Amino acid sequence: MKDALKGVRILDVTYYVPGPYAGMRLAELGAEVIKVEPPAGDPARYMSGGHVHRANNRGKKIVHIDLKSPEGRLEMLELVKSADALIETFRPGVMKKLGLDYDSLKQVKPDLVYCSLSGYGQRGEMAGLGSHDLNYMALSGALDQLRDASGKPVHPTNTFADFTGGLLASEQLIAALLKKFRTGKGQYLDIALVEVMAEFLGNHDVYHAAGVSERGIPEIGGTRISYAIYETKDGRHITLGALEEKFWQKFCEFAGQPEWLEWGEKPVGSPEHQQVADFFKSKDWQEWYQISLQVDACLAPVLKAHERHEHPFFIEKNRAKKESDVT
Repeated sequence: MKDALKGVRILDVTYYVPGPYAGMRLAELGAEVIKVEPPAGDPARYMSGGHVHRANNRGKKIVHIDLKSPEGRLEMLELVKSADALIETFRPGVMKKLGLDYDSLKQVKPDLVYCSLSGYGQRGEMAGLGSHDLNYMALSGALDQLRDASGKPVHPTNTFADFTGGLLASEQLIAALLKKFRTGKGQYLDIALVEVMAEFLGNHDVYHAAGVSERGIPEIGGTRISYAIYETKDGRHITLGALEEKFWQKFCEFAGQPEWLEWGEKPVGSPEHQQVADFFKSKDWQEWYQISLQVDACLAPVLKAHERHEHPFFIEKNRAKKESDVT
């Protein structure tokens, strides 16, 4: 798919994570992505040594333009004339003040696809408020689904809303580009990160409306022993996702405990759960790591981020990707 967007030019006027991630995904699909940064650069260059910037801007051509100056605006307008799409992440109204909003730019490039990616959208009483990933997680209802044993929301160490927003923006841009190439018409996209995160809670809405659950699908909510997270002998963790009876049966067979077959739906915290937990604690994490590759019972170790690079699945995928890139 590396050439899917070959010949498409996209202007990336974004900072930090959501917009740059969207632009990088489009670049990986073959688009020519020109990242427009102010003279001092994207502020992400100065976060933790610039790692955030490096992680989300691969494959782009980066130019530095002072959009506040007359000369910079003219330079930007020249870029727009040859662009197919533009994505921006300024606060609502900023691009209009610069004379670079959609209504202004479509006079220069009538078929331009223009995407504004922001926290709370371009209109409404919250549109002008500052916000970040943790706010979107909280307001969407997603953060409430990540609770520890005491019921306190867990602080994520990944910016889920930023990345899902970037994913949706790239998806919507591709769809709008397809329409543009079919009809010759441009389009304006207004994407709010908090709304994107809320789209992942459709199951929760249905279960709540039915009066069944406040926490989504009960069977996978961490309340039954066949679908839970277990601690290993050395204090690490393994996941068991034996939702279907056949997988729970496989696990019980591996454990050598046929009497457990009737326990799959027993609750976490029950005496039966304690027996299963003790079994997981009888082996260390490396042992469970190997078992997860051999026993077909929906087992997977909880990996640290860097450890995934050494897992057979990712090794194989990366090898296949490199071979594909060569050919």
